[in-house]
Amino acid sequence: MMKSVRLIRHGESAANAGAATQDHASIPLTAQGVDQARRVAHSFANAPDLIVTSPFSRALSTAQLTVSAFPSVPMETWPVQEFTYLEPARCVNTTVAQRRDWVKEYWNQANPSLVDGDGAESFFEFVSRAQALLRRLAAHPSKDIVVFSHGQFINAVAWFIERQSTEIDSQAMTDWREYEIANHVENCGGYQLMYGQSDSGWRLTSRDAEGAALRARLS
Repeated sequence: MMKSVRLIRHGESAANAGAATQDHASIPLTAQGVDQARRVAHSFANAPDLIVTSPFSRALSTAQLTVSAFPSVPMETWPVQEFTYLEPARCVNTTVAQRRDWVKEYWNQANPSLVDGDGAESFFEFVSRAQALLRRLAAHPSKDIVVFSHGQFINAVAWFIERQSTEIDSQAMTDWREYEIANHVENCGGYQLMYGQSDSGWRLTSRDAEGAALRARLS
């Protein structure tokens, strides 16, 4: 059985627009982000079998527009939230620009087991969540699934499919960071994945799948 999965990043958030935020989980969409989410909902040619969303507000709000367009399609919240690698408490009321030095310091250490503080997760835990998503998707009976998630998490899934890394060490962490920067996922962009039990498993068939579908339908 072939399975199709769309991974979609949330619409523009307040943090993406440069605003200070309280915590990683409750960042809202901007007006532009809501409009992007609405256009994604309108881009579907057919209803999916299942809608999956991250528990973070910006992904939930993005997914809700598609849920409203297809009210009979079940929606489930899975642990596909963004990578929280900096301690949330020290990030309160800070902007992306203000956190830049902390981000640089974290990635320069390239320590996949490092936990920055309470509420943060290690790189190893982050990648393990991406691997767990692929296992859960493969086992799910639905054939056409859409997942509303976050840029770094989406790139962890794509990286694992393309690299097939078996050891999450310092080198793998550095490689993923370079991959993520080179393949930045735009707001409401994403990837298309295919899975077949009789072939080699997961394949990354296209990048920016949602953006491409949206542009095709609006042209």
